[in-house]
Amino acid sequence: MKEDKSQDLKETAILLKLLGDKTRLSMVNMLAEQECCVCEFVEIFQMSQPAISQHLRKLRDIGIVKEQRKGQWVVYSLNTESEYYLLTKDILNHVPSERDKFVWLEKNGLRIICN
Repeated sequence: MKEDKSQDLKETAILLKLLGDKTRLSMVNMLAEQECCVCEFVEIFQMSQPAISQHLRKLRDIGIVKEQRKGQWVVYSLNTESEYYLLTKDILNHVPSERDKFVWLEKNGLRIICN
């Protein structure tokens, strides 16, 4: 049983390290409100598509986010079935809302880029 607890501690530390990155924390916070496409994150964070995809891959690998194909696009959302969902939601309770980023996307006609 001690081995399970140390594994849980190790995995929790990995989660916290991943969410310790400002960009990934912001992405997860946004995904807690609405699903997003890589192209929307590219516009918001002014980063390359490969860099955004790398961040999302790390979050997907631990199970925090999930992806779904919608036509030619891949849409990301928070994985509510993840073993880390409750901890992630608790952390996000201490993070300011990202709604302004969705408003910015819509105002600039970028929210519908993947439809």
